Amino acid sequence: MKKSYCPIDTFINSIKGKRKGTIILHLFQGNKRYGELVKLIPDISERMMTKQLKELEQDSLINRTVFPEVPLRVEYSLTKMGQEIHPVLKGMYKAGLIFENSLEPLES
Repeated sequence: MKKSYCPIDTFINSIKGKRKGTIILHLFQGNKRYGELVKLIPDISERMMTKQLKELEQDSLINRTVFPEVPLRVEYSLTKMGQEIHPVLKGMYKAGLIFENSLEPLES
């Protein structure tokens, strides 16, 4: 994570990406395995999920724990910083609902 001119930009740059905010919100509910996250967020490819998880880990928002078992088990959890930004993401979620309610429905 790089500092930006404005702290708001620093924050947005760390959570922007395909479903990063959604991943954090799901992890706030508890540790998840990779397969669980894929099932919870079906509109993201496995390649993109892996990329987003790596970036969130590099930005110190999530932990990746590998258990030395056969088959290999990997769990993702929020770091302290990931937990601290939850209220902001929850507020963004609520704001998104407000905006969605003002939009016209999608045509099929």
